[in-house]
Amino acid sequence: MPEVTQKRKITFTQLVKKALALAFGAFVAGFALECFLVPNEIIDGGVVGISMILNYVTGINLGLALLCINLPFICLAFTKLGKYFVIQTFFAVAMLSLATNVFHHINFVVTEENLLSTIFGGIILGAGVGIVLKNEGSMDGTEIMALVLSKKFGFSVGEIVMGFNIFIYIIAGIALGWDNAMYSIITYFIAYKVIDAVLEGLNSSKSVRIISDKAEEIGQTLISDYDISVTYLKGIGGYSKAEKTLIYCVVSRLEMSRVKEVVSQYDSNAFLSVVDVHEVYGTRMRKKIDKI
Repeated sequence: MPEVTQKRKITFTQLVKKALALAFGAFVAGFALECFLVPNEIIDGGVVGISMILNYVTGINLGLALLCINLPFICLAFTKLGKYFVIQTFFAVAMLSLATNVFHHINFVVTEENLLSTIFGGIILGAGVGIVLKNEGSMDGTEIMALVLSKKFGFSVGEIVMGFNIFIYIIAGIALGWDNAMYSIITYFIAYKVIDAVLEGLNSSKSVRIISDKAEEIGQTLISDYDISVTYLKGIGGYSKAEKTLIYCVVSRLEMSRVKEVVSQYDSNAFLSVVDVHEVYGTRMRKKIDKI
C-alpha cells in the first residue's frame, strides 16, 4: 500500500498574516478605484471593468456589483483550483467590495486630471492586485474563467483574457466615450506591468520540472485533483546512476501554488525547477481512465 502522508497544516499566525495581506491588497486596490479611476470614468479590465461600467450606466453600488459578478467564478474555482484558493479569493473580493464602499463614502478624489488618474491609478491598482495574487488570492474571476475555457477550446489563458478585455473596452468606448476607453487601456497596461513587478516577474505560464521519489503519486494527484496535465520523463541520477522519473508540466500562475502544495505534501525533499514561459502553443490533453 502507498504511504499515507498528512497534508501541510497552516498555523494560526500564518492564517492571520495572509488575511491581513489580502485585506491590505484589496484596500490598496479599492483606494485606486474610488479615489482615482471611478471619479474620472476610467475603468479597469475583467470583472472589475464590467462592474465599473454597470456602476456608471445603472448607478448600482460598485462593491455589490463586484461581489455578485465574481461569485459564479469563485464557485467555478472550487472544483478547479481547490478550497483554499476559493476561500482566499472570496475573502479578497469581499474586502475589495468593502474597500470601495468605505472610500466611496469618504468621497476623497485625489485628482481630476485624466492623465494623472490613469498613471497613478494604474500603479496603485496594480500594486494592490499584485499583493493579493502574491498571497494566493484573486479579486477578478476573468483568469478563472479563462483557465476553464482554455482547457475546453484550446486557446491560451492570455488569449482569452485579452479577447475578453478588448470586448470590455469596446463597450466602455460606446458607453463612456473613446477618450475614456483609451485612458482605460493605458491604466490596464500600467497595472499589468506593476503586477508583474510585485510578483517579481511572474508570468501567466510556468514550465515546471519535478524530480522526486514520489513522482507517480505527485503526478496522479495533479491530474485527478487539479486537472493539470503532466508528462513523465525518464532520467538517470548523476551520482547514484539510478533511474529517476521526472514530471514535466506547464501551468498558469494561479495553478503554481497548487503544484507547490502537492509536491510539499508528498515529498519535502523534492527538486522543483520553475521557468517562465512566454508563449505556449497547442492544447493540454487530459487522459481519462475508466476504473472498473
